[in-house]
Amino acid sequence: MSYTHNRLLHGVTIDQAEDRMRAALSDAGFGVLTEIDVKATMKKKIDADMDGYRILGACNPKMAYQAIGLEPRVGAMLPCNIILRETDEGTELCAIDPVASMAAIENEALHSVAGTVRDMLVAAVDAA
Repeated sequence: MSYTHNRLLHGVTIDQAEDRMRAALSDAGFGVLTEIDVKATMKKKIDADMDGYRILGACNPKMAYQAIGLEPRVGAMLPCNIILRETDEGTELCAIDPVASMAAIENEALHSVAGTVRDMLVAAVDAA
């Protein structure tokens, strides 16, 4: 089982990809709650150089509310992360598959919500 949905944006910079991903997430009802510039953090913390790598923590409030209502501890697995990763060909977008990440929780109703969120994230990645 794959744990991410991936798409390579050929010839697109990480800044351009981030703008496109944020717009697509917004169109799908998601907001970005967290932002991590992994490249900058690694440079600052351990003086390591790496290609651009960012993590956006996306949340659809209605879906999160529904999931928390079904499983109060599910917040430990939220928000849904989207990775933007520089490659030689462009920028790769990788969205977590909530179905895969929620597989350890035995709650069929939650799995249904996770499937809906997965479909929404796949659509956002594909639209970016």
